[in-house]
Amino acid sequence: MVAVAAGGAVSRPVLVFDSGVGGLSVVTALRQQVPGLPLAYVCDNAALPYGTKPDSWLLRRIVDVCVAAVAASDARVLVVACNTASTLALEALRERLAIPVVGTVPAIKPAAQLSRTGVIALLATTATVTRPYTDRLIEEFAGHCTVARVAADPLVAQAERWLAGEPLDARVLAECLAPLAAIARLDTVVLGCTHFPLLRESLAAVAPGPVHWIDSGDAIARRVVQVVGEVPLPTVSSGAFLSWATAPDNPGLARAFSGFGFQPPGKISEK
Repeated sequence: MVAVAAGGAVSRPVLVFDSGVGGLSVVTALRQQVPGLPLAYVCDNAALPYGTKPDSWLLRRIVDVCVAAVAASDARVLVVACNTASTLALEALRERLAIPVVGTVPAIKPAAQLSRTGVIALLATTATVTRPYTDRLIEEFAGHCTVARVAADPLVAQAERWLAGEPLDARVLAECLAPLAAIARLDTVVLGCTHFPLLRESLAAVAPGPVHWIDSGDAIARRVVQVVGEVPLPTVSSGAFLSWATAPDNPGLARAFSGFGFQPPGKISEK
């Protein structure tokens, strides 16, 4: 656990970045491990979904949005709570920013340690399941396992709808999880997109069988704990934390942020 000092001014926040609301699953993990940690949030929802965009265009945009948001929030740490953004832009962000940058990778290593049958499924976006970075993760940490890759891009939109107060489409969830039924001896599923843990209960309800669900949230939170160190407690309540979006007027976004203790988003530019 992070040491929490009594009294003192509110420290600079940890800024969580994602293409949409998926990073709120990481916010949950951070609050569980460090309840007094000041947070800020930024999403590039004008460009959602990232998986359909060219890498070179995304790289420039991710860096521009994050640099602007770090300046606006005076963040002490940037958490890139997006697998696609992490595989593309971590190096560039670390070159541009003077603060620590914590990335996200699919939880292949802990899944391989948890599995008793040695059969794992990686449930993620097409961009994540097909990247060479994922190949290297599996080779390094799960070489002794069978790892099935299941692309489930529609779950991103379902998570965005869910947090905006719209109902989930049970048919879409069932179709995305249907490939799991064909994987013999499967006992562990990696939620390889930060949007997916937001749907964990609903996914478990339609899954073809009982499995362990694992994501990267706890690992990211532990890394932030290592980076941040001591967290001063505010002397008075500072209210909801700040948030930004590239399309802040998107219906439902303020509702989603409010449910996680953030103010309605302000406008952040990708330029």
